[in-house]
Amino acid sequence: MQEAQDKKRLATLTLAALGIVYGDIGTSPLYAIKEVFGSTHHPVPITPENVLGILSLFFWSLIIVVTLKYVSFIMRANNKGEGGIIALMTLALQKGVPGTWQQKLLVTLGLFGAALFYGDGVITPAISVLSAVEGLEIITPAFKPYIVPITVIIVIGLFIFQRRGTASVGALFGPVMVLWFAILAALGAAAIIENPSVLAAINPLHAFNFLQGNSILGFFALGAVVLCITGAEALYADMGHFGARPIQYAWLGYVLPALLINYFGQGALLLADPSTVENPFYLLAPEWGRYPLVILATMATIIASQAVISGAFSITQQAMQLGYTPRLAIQHTSDREMGQIYLPAINWLLLISIILLVVEFGSSSKLAAAYGIAVTGTMLITNILAIAVAIRLWDWSPTRAVLGALPFICIDLGFFLANSVKIPDGGWFPLVFGLVVFILLTTWKRGRELLGERLAADAMQLRPFITSIAESGVERVPGTAVFMTPDPESVPHALLHSLKHYKALHEQVVILSVKVFDVPYVPALDRVEVHHLSGNFAQVVVQYGFKDEPDIPAALALCGEAGLTLDMMDTSFFLGRETLIPKLGSSMAYWRALIFVAMFRNAGSATAFFKIPSNRVVELGSQVVH
Repeated sequence: MQEAQDKKRLATLTLAALGIVYGDIGTSPLYAIKEVFGSTHHPVPITPENVLGILSLFFWSLIIVVTLKYVSFIMRANNKGEGGIIALMTLALQKGVPGTWQQKLLVTLGLFGAALFYGDGVITPAISVLSAVEGLEIITPAFKPYIVPITVIIVIGLFIFQRRGTASVGALFGPVMVLWFAILAALGAAAIIENPSVLAAINPLHAFNFLQGNSILGFFALGAVVLCITGAEALYADMGHFGARPIQYAWLGYVLPALLINYFGQGALLLADPSTVENPFYLLAPEWGRYPLVILATMATIIASQAVISGAFSITQQAMQLGYTPRLAIQHTSDREMGQIYLPAINWLLLISIILLVVEFGSSSKLAAAYGIAVTGTMLITNILAIAVAIRLWDWSPTRAVLGALPFICIDLGFFLANSVKIPDGGWFPLVFGLVVFILLTTWKRGRELLGERLAADAMQLRPFITSIAESGVERVPGTAVFMTPDPESVPHALLHSLKHYKALHEQVVILSVKVFDVPYVPALDRVEVHHLSGNFAQVVVQYGFKDEPDIPAALALCGEAGLTLDMMDTSFFLGRETLIPKLGSSMAYWRALIFVAMFRNAGSATAFFKIPSNRVVELGSQVVH
């Protein structure tokens, strides 16, 4: 019975993974082959040798990079089941010495990889939806002036829908992608039957001979070949949602064969009729089937975009917990799935960026130049972080770890260098976008550290303060007061301000601090630590993982087992709100201080972030020169 239930659950998760995980890589056939042979930048001439060489590069890129690197190797580096660049970074930082150059390097790489992911989150919806809508132009040229407007309308609709979440349509994702991959395989198989000679491309010698015989052109071609593996990082990033086995089964049993058959089919079509290079994907289909194919492709690209957008929400939430972004409003779109969230600020920022990108570039071919840099940059960073994990957590020797990753590094570096020549043609966008995001992440982190140091320098030690309170005979009033502070051993500034203004303290005083650890989740059993102090004071440390959702009232309810009982209707929360004033000559560059102050002033309220009842909150402000 249990075995049957496990099999059913595995099948369900595998179907769901098809819908969420493989949307991005699954829509690559729309533009990958076209970009290699039909690009305006260094197109590869259509000859039998070149077609076989490119197909061989596609085949072995999917086998080596996706199957061996991600499915077999990188997915082993999971942080208690969670994957993704942030999870990998926190994993790599374990067992390291804080403050060393190695730790700083790993943090820098991890944050820049996360920043590049945001660039990917902008480019993926733009290029995917554009490439799908461009199918209308193949049906009739009359649609050409309307390609960009139609794309913009679809993108706007997609982002407006985000506030409703994916729960209502999530059940459709899997079946739609099952149909999509079946159509990919069917279209490709029909063309292969007409020209089965393309199957010879499985031999890696064709790839080797192409690169050897076309050294310069082959190098440029790699910049387009990489498009077939875009979305591979999603296998790892979404591991926490589905587990490794469903993702692996879906890839090996269904997605990989369908992709390969379609790519080989497009190659067979090009050999039969080189003029189909205009759009080999859509021209694989019979004329009567192109309208339905455009509709299905648009649905598939929307699903692909949805996955990337949800990933941007998730990574922002993780960055928030780890202290790299200000508090932002989070809305939960599902009563059952904790991971289904909506961040309005990120949603509208992505939408504006995508619209500007679509209007500026105007075609999937032009956007392809920008796509590869973000993907290959993230892949390179993943390799380096994985080496650190292998050395520190798997007890591999540095030599073994480097040699094991070296083939992947060489391949990813080749793809990155090939795409680097496209920087003037659009490759600059993800780098600039990523750099801006990186500056914002690091500025916020550093600014919070400096602010904490500034406040700590003026802070009083808690225990001597409690003693002085007992000796002074300060009046105590009924009820409980909770003062939040980053340092549980210091007196919160809000407590001093409260005492100064009210000349009294509550009967029970709780000094509460929140700690976030480099694990995805902290069990409820370990959620709170309670230390009872004299004078009816108590220290409470609430512990979360970087994917946990803070809920202070729920955490305080757990304190009863430690002998600390709180009646929420008789409890007041006192929060400090600092007003920052930037100054020249501070520990942070003035321009970064201005950025930090702007981010600080626009940060979401702690009340909403920690789910504290707003009618139980008192905010006490102070000015800090930063």
